[in-house]
Amino acid sequence: MSHTHCYASLRYHLGAVEVYSMGETIRIGLIGAGGNTRVRHLPEFQKIADVEIVAIANRSNESASAFAAEFNLEVETSGDPYQVIGSSDVDAVCIGTWPNKHREYTIAALEAGKHVLVEARMAMNASEAADMLKSSEAHPDLVSQIVPAPMDFKSWRTIKRLVDEGESGELGTVREVHISVLNGQNLAPSPELHWRDQTELSGMNIMMYGITVEMIHRWLGPTKELIADGQTFISKKLNTDTGEMIEVDIPDSLSVVARQNNGARVIYNLSTVAGTPTSPNGATLFGSKGTLAWSFAEDALSFAALGGTPSPYPHDDRSVFGWQVESDFVESIRSNAPVILTNFQDGLEYMKVVEATYHARTDGKRVVIN
Repeated sequence: MSHTHCYASLRYHLGAVEVYSMGETIRIGLIGAGGNTRVRHLPEFQKIADVEIVAIANRSNESASAFAAEFNLEVETSGDPYQVIGSSDVDAVCIGTWPNKHREYTIAALEAGKHVLVEARMAMNASEAADMLKSSEAHPDLVSQIVPAPMDFKSWRTIKRLVDEGESGELGTVREVHISVLNGQNLAPSPELHWRDQTELSGMNIMMYGITVEMIHRWLGPTKELIADGQTFISKKLNTDTGEMIEVDIPDSLSVVARQNNGARVIYNLSTVAGTPTSPNGATLFGSKGTLAWSFAEDALSFAALGGTPSPYPHDDRSVFGWQVESDFVESIRSNAPVILTNFQDGLEYMKVVEATYHARTDGKRVVIN
């Protein structure tokens, strides 16, 4: 099947081919009505012309109906995601569940002929991510996109350009990158259990580690090998639904030393038991000709030549973009524009690192990533 011209895209639905032209409504079904759906996905989809939310599924029909009522949506509601996935009134789905359901719902939606925007983290582990990529490759006329790490939206193209320039650029060859994401959110007197604390919901993901790996890959390319160490200091948390204290085995402190394919070393430090960090969160790239610092909170850059004083470094012209995840998704559906932030291949690459880190941490060995 040939690709369409730049103003339309093709999809399969029950064996038929449908064409989306400019001005034709794209009908979205929401699966999961959690925080990101409320704060980001629903409001952003509602801003886009000729996009309509037509169905919502949550863990119960009652919660889906309450969500619809809260946002004044006259839509079909259900406690069964397969009602949305199988609906002939739905063209695309936005999967906003916990990672334990991403593989299942993504593959089912693609097989049902739906475009897919799936929440990060991509999956529970690398094998699930590989299954999702394989399914997307079997449906090349459907858009498959992961919600990207948003912290470096303004800076990543500038960082990547400086890294790629190597010795011909201001930064030179990047030898080391130190990245820290430290906070004290687990230091509350009675920390509450979160889905990120539960292996059965989160899989091999740890804190914000997958997000930082995704950004590092944008800047430096894939990871070759790593060693890791972690610890769970707050080993019990309160389940507010049952009132019980639940054992937690996902680390709240993690350190990883990785080597990228381009030879750079990356040192990760993440913690949710680090109260009042003495330096701001972010990353520092140490090059042969200078040092580039990236601020996590501000998505801003500063640079110092060797022996010089750091000063603000401007973002490259025409490279600064804010949150446009949903509009990018819709544009890919309409025009066959390739998915950049974030496609399933890149998602698999960061999930390989997440899984390698799990094995390095639990086995106490260096892990080489295939």
